Amino acid sequence: MPQAHDIKPRGDSEKITINLGYVDLGHVDLLVRDGFYSNRTDFIRTAIRNQLDRHREAAEKAVVRRRLELGISHFSRAQLEAARDAGETLDIRVLGLATIAADVSPELAHSAISSLHVLGALHASSAVKAALADRTV
Repeated sequence: MPQAHDIKPRGDSEKITINLGYVDLGHVDLLVRDGFYSNRTDFIRTAIRNQLDRHREAAEKAVVRRRLELGISHFSRAQLEAARDAGETLDIRVLGLATIAADVSPELAHSAISSLHVLGALHASSAVKAALADRTV
């Protein structure tokens, strides 16, 4: 059985790691030291938000074109069983966070989900992720 910590959302953000050249990192540290940003994370978040804002129109068009659900989408065992029992499968398309409940078995996920396209983060047990590997875009 999956551990709850395998799929429980951890706050409202996902941790990422980046590699940055020494000179660029030095420039970031200089701006932090001079008070433009409170820390490296503040600088990186600000830079990312500025780029997202700069490309907002293109991103919004892509969300519509790709038929993505925006935000947090949770898929329960009951939802997946209902789809399977009706002879239907789900085409999951999420920009944000998709979660698959802890009590969903790999077999149920595989039979109820025809495709899984998540831009952002997917929280599901390792076994469910493995069962859906051939359906993940």
